[in-house]
Amino acid sequence: MFSGESFGLEVLGWMTTVFIFVVGIFILFLIGVYISDITQTKQAIRRNYPVIGHLRYYFEHIGTFFRQYFFTMDREEMPFNRAQRSWVYRAAKDIENTIAFGSTRDLKPNGTVLFVNTAFPTLGKDAVKCEPVVIGEGSAKTPFVAHSFFNISGMSFGAISKPAVQALSYGAKKARAWINTGEGGLSPYHLEGGADIVFQIGTAKYGVRDDEGNLSDEKLIEIAAHENVRMFEIKMSQGAKPGKGGILPAAKVSAEIARIRN
Repeated sequence: MFSGESFGLEVLGWMTTVFIFVVGIFILFLIGVYISDITQTKQAIRRNYPVIGHLRYYFEHIGTFFRQYFFTMDREEMPFNRAQRSWVYRAAKDIENTIAFGSTRDLKPNGTVLFVNTAFPTLGKDAVKCEPVVIGEGSAKTPFVAHSFFNISGMSFGAISKPAVQALSYGAKKARAWINTGEGGLSPYHLEGGADIVFQIGTAKYGVRDDEGNLSDEKLIEIAAHENVRMFEIKMSQGAKPGKGGILPAAKVSAEIARIRN
């Protein structure tokens, strides 16, 4: 039997041997790296600074992660910064993605649009007149005069209901804004309010395709004949469904929606 002292010395001896062996292997490894660095001709840093030159590439590699989590501000990364990614992650998990008390966005550049509360709203008679924008001047047979800077983006009939389309149509008319049909075709409810309309042609060509699914010149002419249809918008693709166009659940596709989208 070993006494406690002799057993401790035995263990210490083995640990010393292992340590010397590991250090020896490490030194041999460094010698190999040194020889490799001074004989290679592809990287000047490794040749001029053998062994330690590898630290430059290592720090360059881990620098991306350090910048992401410790040094880069929320809106400095490209093409999608941390604030944008965080918003997408939270929205995808159905977590509240609206944060109160300020913004991390730089609001100082000229042209930044702000929506702020006002204790004393500007009266209509004191409001600065919004100059109209003429679209297609010099190139279109009938240029479109857009009176509003803010307009209603594409939301298809079917994706939203009949009352929703009607409300948007009447509201757009009152605000002198245009309403985009979305790729679901032109419904009578878009026309009902009398607002200016931008007809969107999506990848599925809803509302302007023939029985074979090809673009129909006749239907295009029919759509363009409406006085309220001021422009056509061609949507090449959509991030959520590239190349496929709008897809509605079968339960939502009524006979009316199918007819308008045909």
